[in-house]
Amino acid sequence: MPFARLATATTPTCHIGLGLAAVGRPGYINLGRDEDLGEDRSVEALRARTHELLDAAYAQGVRYFDAARSYGRSEEFLADWLNTRPGLDDIVVGSKWGYTYTADWSTDAEKHEVKDHTLATYERQRAESDALLGDRLDLYQIHSVTPDSPALTDKELHAKLAEAAARGLTVGFSTSGPAQADAIRAALAVTVDGEPLFRTVQSTYNALETSAAPALAEAHDAGLTVIVKEGMANGRLAGPHTPAVVKEIAERTGLGCDAVALAVILRQPWAGVVLSGAATVNQLASNLHAAVVDLDDDQLARLATLVEEPHAYWERRAQLPWH
Repeated sequence: MPFARLATATTPTCHIGLGLAAVGRPGYINLGRDEDLGEDRSVEALRARTHELLDAAYAQGVRYFDAARSYGRSEEFLADWLNTRPGLDDIVVGSKWGYTYTADWSTDAEKHEVKDHTLATYERQRAESDALLGDRLDLYQIHSVTPDSPALTDKELHAKLAEAAARGLTVGFSTSGPAQADAIRAALAVTVDGEPLFRTVQSTYNALETSAAPALAEAHDAGLTVIVKEGMANGRLAGPHTPAVVKEIAERTGLGCDAVALAVILRQPWAGVVLSGAATVNQLASNLHAAVVDLDDDQLARLATLVEEPHAYWERRAQLPWH
């Protein structure tokens, strides 16, 4: 398991990862992104932005970096950065397949990505990822598995993934939608030759959406590394959109609302890596303060009042515009 590398890290930020969804393409659904990135969304501008974030993250103890085929040029940007740092052997690199980026570097495309969990898509996208990341790729995840995903039942796909695992690639999956817990439990049951196929799970969990927690605890108990995404609910738990209770607790701690939101996740015993989706170096620095936020029982109880019904949460997320 590549995540064993994190066990030897001593910095408090080693279990915070950097996700590249917000900077690998010009359009994304994070609130406040217009202010974060400004008008210049050229390939070279976002390449430079990504490299700046990767430099800052590594310098501050971050050791997991997360990309995807559908995050525009995120793999390319990450590969460029890695190629100039061949001696970095203490990091973990993950990517995902299952969505194809279709926006052609536009923020107003009719469709930004197309989902397809077939074997043909896996083989095409695996070749694309390998061409960029090669043996630097540690973890390859099925992107956004839902309970009805054919990736959960396709035995031929499972065999191909098991072959990749036998050659040293860690195989995982991510989830999305109101039935994340069902998808996680279905994936935990997938075996090849009697052995569990998946070794990691990446799911949405935050102060507003906690429904996956019991299943993530089960995954952790089964030996999977749990990666948490969307810890700030696509910007709903940061900046001007932050609920009052989060603002009050942040003021008391002397740190940002984002740090409080991520600290809620870091204290979960099953959380292995919590992703920052920072789009600026200042945001990243603020996010990393989550590692030192100490929330008491009263504060946690107050934050628990923010939890939304899963279908309502995901319906709200689906309505967020691409900026």
